[in-house]
Amino acid sequence: MARRRDGPLVLGGRPMSADVARDRVELRGLRVRGRHGVLAAERELGQVFVVDLVLELDTRAAAASDDVLDTVHYGEVAEEVTAVVAGEPVALLERLAQRVADVVLARERVLAVEVAVHKPAAPITVAFEDVVVRVRREAPPRGTPVVLALGSDLGDRAEVLRSAVAALARVPGLHLTRVSPVVESAPVRLPGTAAAEEADQQPFLNAVVVGTTTLAPHDLLAACLRVEAGHGRVRLERWGPRTLDVDVVDLGGTVARDDERLLLPHPRAHERPFVVVPWSLVDAGAVLAGPGGGPVGDLASSLTAADPDAVRVRADVDLPLPDVAAGGAA
Repeated sequence: MARRRDGPLVLGGRPMSADVARDRVELRGLRVRGRHGVLAAERELGQVFVVDLVLELDTRAAAASDDVLDTVHYGEVAEEVTAVVAGEPVALLERLAQRVADVVLARERVLAVEVAVHKPAAPITVAFEDVVVRVRREAPPRGTPVVLALGSDLGDRAEVLRSAVAALARVPGLHLTRVSPVVESAPVRLPGTAAAEEADQQPFLNAVVVGTTTLAPHDLLAACLRVEAGHGRVRLERWGPRTLDVDVVDLGGTVARDDERLLLPHPRAHERPFVVVPWSLVDAGAVLAGPGGGPVGDLASSLTAADPDAVRVRADVDLPLPDVAAGGAA
């Protein structure tokens, strides 16, 4: 695992902390005729409902790009909410407010929404100004794309990798979607290592798994370390033989260079054919962020052109993706 200095870890270009930007986009006074209510007359005749929305989202990308694709299109939101209010009748404002919240939260950039549904013509027999149901709902956790690199050069390497993939698939909050072909590579040794010592170490089998995670970066790192430890990994020598290595290569394009525990993307990924070659085979359109990064396919081509023998695909080694429900199991 890559670790270094003190500093905040960022995810998606912003600090991983409670200070994530929660800007507000407000849409007020949306007037829609609907047929909601407990009374039969309300269902038959209908009445005007008024909806106010407060959307919480991070608007910094849109502020920088001036592109509507980097924010939430409030015109489209208005149309979707109008369709809900004008659509299938419900008895209670509480249910209507929840339906409105659900359609707004279906938009990926919305972190939370406050919905106020007004019923100014409610059938009340005394004087009143308005009836309002106000709810606030948070978006459910959304998975961040993740790339993990696996390697083994001790014991039954293929079986270790199979077991490691199965163990990772069981991690709660980690959902694996694809496993790369297995490649074989020479061990990476510290400069000055004797040739005889290097010859005694068998080649690595390597693979890359991709998926999504709702885990915080350090929790993901801890889960990977637990999987390593569960396969007998002992850290005695840097770049020495190991039963299993699980590296966090990329996490949603995050660039973090000042965290003492985890550097993202992996600082040497761009120079390691045993990482970028299998990654390019499982995700041809992948891009490695950060210094030295770029399209993963281009990185793989450059490294293999410089050293055609750096890795070879082991088509005889099968690494299946376990059939585990999204989010892992306990």
